[in-house]
Amino acid sequence: MVISRTFGSRAFDGFLLLFMVLISIITLFPIVHTIAISFSNPAAAGSGVVTVFPKAFTLEAYKGVMDDKQFFVSLWVTVERIAATLALSTIITYLGAFPFSRETKDFKMRNIYLWTILIISSFNGGIIPNFLNAKNLGLYDNFWILVLPYLFNFGNILLVFNFWRNLPKELDDCSNMDGAGPWVKLFYIYLPMSLPVLATISLFTIVNTWNEYFQAIVYINKTHLVPLQTYLQQIVVLIDPTKPEEIGQGGSFSKVSNQTLSAAKITLTMLPILFIYPMLQRYFIHGITLGSVKE
Repeated sequence: MVISRTFGSRAFDGFLLLFMVLISIITLFPIVHTIAISFSNPAAAGSGVVTVFPKAFTLEAYKGVMDDKQFFVSLWVTVERIAATLALSTIITYLGAFPFSRETKDFKMRNIYLWTILIISSFNGGIIPNFLNAKNLGLYDNFWILVLPYLFNFGNILLVFNFWRNLPKELDDCSNMDGAGPWVKLFYIYLPMSLPVLATISLFTIVNTWNEYFQAIVYINKTHLVPLQTYLQQIVVLIDPTKPEEIGQGGSFSKVSNQTLSAAKITLTMLPILFIYPMLQRYFIHGITLGSVKE
C-alpha cells in the first residue's frame, strides 16, 4: 500500500535535509580549510586567501614535518598511551560490568553498589586536589598519569551491562544447567557475543584518548612524555601569523611557515581516526543501540 505524503511531511523532509547539509558544511569546513593550508604556499596561507582549495600547491610543509623529531616522539607517546588505556580500561569495564548484569537474587547488593558508584563518579575533586594527590603518589612527570585517570569509565560499564541484560535470559539458564561458573560464562559465553559493544567502547576510548590534551598540560613537564595533541595545542597557541618573524623559518617567505607546518601536523593527526572509525562503525550502531536500551 502506497501512502501519499502530505505537503507538511515533504516540507519537513526538505527542511531536515537542508539542516543536515548546513551542519555538514559547518563541520567539514575547518577540516578542509586546514588541509588546504597545509598544501599551500606560506605566503598565500599567511595572507588569508586560502579557503577550501590550496593556493600555490606545495608539499614542503609535509617534508618539514619529517624533520620535526618532537612530533614523532609525541606520536609514539600517544600510541603507547592509547594501547595501555585501551587494554586496561577494556578489562576493567568488562569485569566491572558483569556483576551489575546479574539479577538481584544473584547479587543482592547490586543496586546499592550501582547507585554508590554512580553518585561518586558524578563528582570531581578539582584540579588542585588531584594535582597534589598525583604528586604525592609520584605520578607527576610520569607516563601513567596519562593513563590511570581514564581506566574507569562508568558510562562504558553501563553500556556493556545493558547490552548483556538484553541478551536472552535462556542463555544464562542453559549455562547454569550445564554447571558453568561465572568465569566460564564471562569468557566462553558472553565474550564471543560482546564484540559489538566492546568495539563501541574501544572506539570511545581510542577517540577520547587520542583527542585528550589537558592532562599533560597540568601533569607533564618532560618533553619526551608530551602526547601529540598537547604538543599540537602548544604550537598552535604559540603561532601568531600577524608577526612577520613567525611567518617563515629562515625568512618571511621560506618554503615552510609555522602556519603551514602546523596545518600539516594537524592533518596528519586526523588520519588515524579517519581510518579507524570506518572499521569499527559497523559495530558501533549495533553496540550503542542495544547497550543503551534498558529493560
